[in-house]
Amino acid sequence: MTVYTHGHHDSVLRSHRWRTAANSAAYLTGELRPEMHVLDLGCGPGTITADLAALVPRGRVTAVDAQPGILAEARAVAAERGVTNVEFAVADAEALDFPDDSFDVVHAHQVLQHLADPVRALAEMRRVCRPGGLVAARDADFPAMSWYPDVPALDDWLDTYLRIARASGGEPEGGRRLPAWARAAGFADVTASASAWCYASAQERAWWSELWADRTVASSYARLAVDGGHADAAALRRFAAGWREWGGSPDAWFAVLHGEVLCRVP
Repeated sequence: MTVYTHGHHDSVLRSHRWRTAANSAAYLTGELRPEMHVLDLGCGPGTITADLAALVPRGRVTAVDAQPGILAEARAVAAERGVTNVEFAVADAEALDFPDDSFDVVHAHQVLQHLADPVRALAEMRRVCRPGGLVAARDADFPAMSWYPDVPALDDWLDTYLRIARASGGEPEGGRRLPAWARAAGFADVTASASAWCYASAQERAWWSELWADRTVASSYARLAVDGGHADAAALRRFAAGWREWGGSPDAWFAVLHGEVLCRVP
């Protein structure tokens, strides 16, 4: 069974709301055309969705998420931006309720790493994508995250996170596995790439460290850590203090490596 490790606590959504097509889907945006119909899988609060809709002004975007509650925020984002060519629905990535060949582009950002069967999800994405269309996926690779200065509590945080994510049914090495998953799902024409988020300015350091400090003690991740026996409350507080220690350094730098794939449907 797949359990979304992070949940939708505000500390999680603060990072999700920051995401745009420019900082999270640049590998895809050059492929979009004004008349395309796009499926945005796992849309969350809809900030990337709204950007994609603006890039297909004569087309439309269907945005779906497994959690009905977050779709209300996604609808509000679209309304605030005056985006009208988008519709929202609840959907299961591993069993999409759409006919074959329904979309020109099927996009998933930070979704596959959290699924029990990412290959099945990619096969579903392939099924609902029209011949000649594109399936696009981007996922972080948690073990490849890099930071400076060294903070021992963050090493322990990462080890704990990897255990929790896998116990929840996901694969935190998702970024590096995307090409293999795509080929296992039946794709032959796969273009793989990588890109990174980097947090290094004073504002970025403060924002990134504080949201992760909050997430570590207050989100679904914290509950899963304790309930699963991966860490106790004292350890989580130590991890949060480590995040704030890192963020308080004027030399602090953090990079999140992502794998990306563009898969052409024959």
